[in-house]
Amino acid sequence: MSTKPSLTLQRRLNATPAKVFRAWTEAAQLMKWMHPDDAEVTHAELNARVDGRYLIRYLKTDGRELEVSGQYLEVLPDAKLVFTWTWRSIPEQESLVTVLLRPDGNGTLLTLTHEQFVDEETRDHHQIGWNGGLDSLERYLA
Repeated sequence: MSTKPSLTLQRRLNATPAKVFRAWTEAAQLMKWMHPDDAEVTHAELNARVDGRYLIRYLKTDGRELEVSGQYLEVLPDAKLVFTWTWRSIPEQESLVTVLLRPDGNGTLLTLTHEQFVDEETRDHHQIGWNGGLDSLERYLA
């Protein structure tokens, strides 16, 4: 069995794990920071509990609308989120995201792992998007 591509990113954020967790689990906050590439969040629904679902709708500067949704598999307040990640346009390509939050002095060490990509090109596109989103999260929490 071949291993599917994955990515892992780390950021140190100047906010407590509780504040970072809320930024990931409260729709009003997520809409303010999750801006990968040239996309703005136009709609977000988050039910951050085990078996809860989420939906995020983006509008790109070229007018295209993108939508990603999934299900929360693990929710440990202020510490861990695990959720599926499925683009509406390619529902057969479900992947898995894990966000770990660890206290680090007065801040938080965030580790994001996104795995089970269909190929390396898809992984590389998501790596660009996640880096943009995490850059925005850093600015939002500063």
